[in-house]
Amino acid sequence: MSTASPTLSDMQRAVRDTVRLHWQLFLAQGVIMLILGVLAIIWPGISTLAVDIYVGWLFLLSGIIGIFTMFLARDVQAFLWMLLTAALSLFVGVMLVWHPAEGAVSLTMVLTVFFIVEGIFQIVASLSYRDVFPGQWGWMLASGIADLILAGIIIAGWPGTATWALGLIVGINLITSGAAIIMVALAGRDVVKTLASASR
Repeated sequence: MSTASPTLSDMQRAVRDTVRLHWQLFLAQGVIMLILGVLAIIWPGISTLAVDIYVGWLFLLSGIIGIFTMFLARDVQAFLWMLLTAALSLFVGVMLVWHPAEGAVSLTMVLTVFFIVEGIFQIVASLSYRDVFPGQWGWMLASGIADLILAGIIIAGWPGTATWALGLIVGINLITSGAAIIMVALAGRDVVKTLASASR
């Protein structure tokens, strides 16, 4: 008995149909990301601290939730593991929120690695989906390449770049990703227009 597994063409069709049906939402997301990216580039120092504090609060909330859920653990090992992860999340959150300047250095390192991984993923995804969006896949490819170039610049100028790099990286990433999403959304809109004119 064989199990049906989705092929690459099935996934490509699913992506195309999702973009076609909800292109307005993708367009709005892309525009918002562009605006936030421009603001982050205008004030890279402020946006660096803002990202640091935002991530700090995420860790704090994760730690608080972890403390409450650890009492649901059924055995001692699970309880101790949940206690350890909750305490670690709380510690990291406190450090990032109350000492944002020091936390920005560590967070910049982590996000630089993240953007390297995201850049590679976007490049691979753009090449995989170039048949689905033949006119727009280059934008996603450019976004992935930009992520890798930015990560390289940050690493080359380390540690002096840590005070402003996080905000700049996030800003440029938001702009390139937002532009890529806008182009994909416009491609979805064009598909809708083509289908509407063909049905007349």
